[in-house]
Amino acid sequence: MTGGMKVGPDDPSAAWPELPPFEGWKDTFDTLHMWVQIVGKVRLALAPKVNHSWGSTLYVTTSGLTTSPIPQGSRSFAIDFDFLDHFLRITTSEGDGRSFALHPMSVADFFAKTMNALRELNIEVHIFTRPCEIVDAIRFENDHQHASYDARAANLYWRALVQVQRVLTEFRARFIGKVSPVHFFWGGFDLAVTRFSGRTAPKHP
Repeated sequence: MTGGMKVGPDDPSAAWPELPPFEGWKDTFDTLHMWVQIVGKVRLALAPKVNHSWGSTLYVTTSGLTTSPIPQGSRSFAIDFDFLDHFLRITTSEGDGRSFALHPMSVADFFAKTMNALRELNIEVHIFTRPCEIVDAIRFENDHQHASYDARAANLYWRALVQVQRVLTEFRARFIGKVSPVHFFWGGFDLAVTRFSGRTAPKHP
């Protein structure tokens, strides 16, 4: 396991990773953000629409991030980032799959590999290739600028998400009203949970 660390059961605070200074892995963050947007946009394009955009989010897993199963006809498929062994894996409910290693590569290359793998699995999807919530965005197929991947930094970031997801899951369970899942919004690249008061929201001006 790259970047792994054993944690003693008597020291829960040790489970929280110490992230390196952001400037040291910003290039990896920017590249990974675009990779995750590509996968998120696949779910956005093919998954059933759910209010509050809940049908487009990703979820933290015991090894990375997942789309969760996406229906496609009589079958389902999922796309998973594995930040332990550093792979992208696409699996279907029919037992087929494709994967490729995560290592330094351009967003354009990642986009091409992901789309090719989906086509090989007979999953046809067309996504809007301009990144969301990004200033001076570069379309995925043209982005050769972002091409960094520090496996240790990606692993540490994911381990931080695991701990935040654990805390937010317990937090949401204490609320008896409407509450969102704990999910990862790939546009802003953040983990979120929402509780609803039941009051009507004011109209946007």
